[in-house]
Amino acid sequence: MKLRYGVSPAAIELIKRFEGFRRTAAPLGDGRWTIGYGHTRSAREGAQVSEADAEALLGYDLVDVQAAVNDWTFSPLTQNQFDALASFVFNIGLDAFQHSSVLRRVNEGAMLQAACAMEMWRKADLDGERIIVDALVRRRAAEKALFLTPEEGFVPAPSAVVRPKMDFDAGAAVPRVPPAELRAAPESGQPSRIPGPAVSDAEPGTRSERAAAAVSARLQALWPDDENGSTPTAAASARAESDELAPFPADIAASDGPAPAAVEPRPASVSAVRSIFDDTREEPEQRSFTPLIILGLIGLFLFGGGLFWAFSAKPSAGVISGAGVGFVLGLLGIASVASAVYFLLERLGGERD
Repeated sequence: MKLRYGVSPAAIELIKRFEGFRRTAAPLGDGRWTIGYGHTRSAREGAQVSEADAEALLGYDLVDVQAAVNDWTFSPLTQNQFDALASFVFNIGLDAFQHSSVLRRVNEGAMLQAACAMEMWRKADLDGERIIVDALVRRRAAEKALFLTPEEGFVPAPSAVVRPKMDFDAGAAVPRVPPAELRAAPESGQPSRIPGPAVSDAEPGTRSERAAAAVSARLQALWPDDENGSTPTAAASARAESDELAPFPADIAASDGPAPAAVEPRPASVSAVRSIFDDTREEPEQRSFTPLIILGLIGLFLFGGGLFWAFSAKPSAGVISGAGVGFVLGLLGIASVASAVYFLLERLGGERD
């Protein structure tokens, strides 16, 4: 029988640290009010509470959270896992937890996957857009750490024995855009967002655009703007026009010979730079599928003709019989159809990439 847990002081302190204390009720965007440590059920305009009363209201709110975690989880849990789930459920809500992959992973007994799935809940709607919030990233990290803390102690993994390697599959967990930073504003209800530099979430789509961006960044690092106002892009375009490309400093240092003289950048227009990248832009090649279709039809014709020949030919005592010829034609037909299907799928997959 699975044990039923209650929220421990560790979970209460974790929730209080991330919820923040509000002495006076503050309005929410949906018309409700919040007070204390995230309490909304009985909050109203003008209400005030002490820290002791706010902690009592938090315990009242955690009754439903405790029941949900106990009733909806079927795998055995530790106290740390239960506390982490209680803080997680209090933050995202009962309905979201009931349909989340975290609960599904817990019930499958995949506790490590469940802990990693918590980190997906890091976005919020702020200023009319859904963005990653730094406070949610930190809260998920704290809950994940508590969830993965074993009561019997950690299993040792010596660095010299279990040498970590890069997991490229985990790259999707790293946000491409820096998370939004919030100012702590416990009395105002709505947290204020710290303005930061605008960073585009889009990245170049084609390989040529990504290569051009990498070259531009490297040129910017090697040849920063000088006093005369000439840019590294203009210097690069001048070298491209004269077909005199100087080696990178790293290549010069690696060679045994003397370093060549520096190439003086010559003025060039912005249109010349644009033409360089336009010439390297990948254009999708328009290829016809007609030859593959014809090959497939020929294969079907050979396969059908081979079957007809094999079953309609008269028995023969010679080396090459009608059945043998039909069998060979059938194999050729199957090979033709298989080749047509293979190259067709390969071409479709290449165009999709």
